[in-house]
Amino acid sequence: MALSKSALKSKIEAEMVKGGIVIAGDYAQASVLAQAIANAVVDEIQANAEVGVTGGSSAGKYKVV
Repeated sequence: MALSKSALKSKIEAEMVKGGIVIAGDYAQASVLAQAIANAVVDEIQANAEVGVTGGSSAGKYKVV
């Protein structure tokens, strides 16, 4: 499954709403914050995460994309 910045943003916003944070309105900036967090998390995972396969013909380390 590919990582999705927009799907992660939606999940972050849902958790913010559950916690009582207002994400909509003239002065609300929580959606901007959620997008920034989602972008940073996905970028970090795609740049540095590796999966180790320990057996079989596919043994080795592979980057997460």
